[in-house]
Amino acid sequence: MAILKIARMGHPVLARPADPVTDPSAPDVRRLIADMVDTLHDSGGVGLAAPQVHVPLRVVVYHVPAARNAGLAVPWRTLINPVLAPLDDADADLEEAWEACLSLPGLTGRVPRHRAVRLRALDAEGQPLEDEATGFHARVLQHECDHLDGILYPMRLPDLTAFGFVEALRAGPAAAPPEPARAR
Repeated sequence: MAILKIARMGHPVLARPADPVTDPSAPDVRRLIADMVDTLHDSGGVGLAAPQVHVPLRVVVYHVPAARNAGLAVPWRTLINPVLAPLDDADADLEEAWEACLSLPGLTGRVPRHRAVRLRALDAEGQPLEDEATGFHARVLQHECDHLDGILYPMRLPDLTAFGFVEALRAGPAAAPPEPARAR
């Protein structure tokens, strides 16, 4: 397989909605998924959307380490044409946390996200997948699905004073992230 180049903020592929996958079993889709998994392994991130590797399709690969998700690991997953719905009360139950992104290396920001979401998608085999996610798992899904809609996390920041380079924020006041934010 191959390690793909990651698009950075400002590239047009990140600014537009991705196209639906019409045939999950197509050889080019299978190759894309395998290359995305290799790329994500190489990057050390937890999630990657196809637009981040210059492919405008609705495909996400991710995993959730137990240490980041209240002890509950989520093994490697592929999502094709995912759709999310919040399980909490609209904007009332949003929770802010530090996020980073492979397309914005070295930057981090405090992003409000729903605490719980319902997921509907196709898996890597083209089979329907439904799940509910909470905590960090829900955050990863929302972050990656935003990429499929042409949204980068800085677009969700309510307070730009909580956005900047990880190193600079750690050197600043108590609002800084306690550890470097892991890229997604």
